[in-house]
Amino acid sequence: MMSTFLSNGIAVEFDDVGSGDALVLVHGHPFNRSMWRPQVERFSASGWRIIAPDLRGYGGSTVVSGKVTLDVFARDVAALLDHLGVDELVMVGLSMGGQIAMEFFRLFPDRIRGLVLADTSPRADSVEGKRLRLDTAERVVREGMAGYAQETLPRMVAPYNIAQRPDVARHVLEMMNTTSAEGAAAALRGRAERPDYADVLRGVAVPTLVVVGRDDDFTPVAEAEFTQTLIPNATLTVIENAGHMPNLERQTEFNEALERFLGTVPSHSSSQR
Repeated sequence: MMSTFLSNGIAVEFDDVGSGDALVLVHGHPFNRSMWRPQVERFSASGWRIIAPDLRGYGGSTVVSGKVTLDVFARDVAALLDHLGVDELVMVGLSMGGQIAMEFFRLFPDRIRGLVLADTSPRADSVEGKRLRLDTAERVVREGMAGYAQETLPRMVAPYNIAQRPDVARHVLEMMNTTSAEGAAAALRGRAERPDYADVLRGVAVPTLVVVGRDDDFTPVAEAEFTQTLIPNATLTVIENAGHMPNLERQTEFNEALERFLGTVPSHSSSQR
């Protein structure tokens, strides 16, 4: 069920579907909550309360220009959860969403009962990476999202899946094309300033799944392996025949991996006994 939450002048549009323990899905850049549709449908029907927000600047939420850092996104999610009366949760984040999940854990570790980091990296941007991110922010404001979206699509979705799964390619391209250039640029500028999360991840003591597409060009398997080494007892799953968005490119395999992982997370009720 789509709803809107207003906090400090920011309207956050979100889905809140199903019942049970909370599973919070945090989308990546430059997407919106519709990227989680296969997971919302699957897990809301199997005993989970799915909460999937549009981050500020994306989808139906308020567009904020300038710069939005990861802690702002994380606090927005926390405010939404407070509004919904959710104190503890399992959080799933992909790409930028995974970095927001790391920041959420840094700020609110006692609220996280399980963590899924998909196709993401804990490292801070290099000097070159920071410059590229800032240049991209200026480019999308100047030119709009269309050119950036077309160029980036083959890195978001593996080229063979663009051919084999045109429905997925269309969905990903539509999300990118309909994202506000100002909102995307603000997030890019904020991500350029993100910290290194290695020390944060070393302190994670809850069940954690690291998942990555075999052919992810942005965050290769080696980066996922590095992330796994930082987190005590983390599990790594590599999704074959997928790129940066395995939850859409290979939704069955992604959902199966997520379901196996969720089976290892104690329920909220049992953790309170």
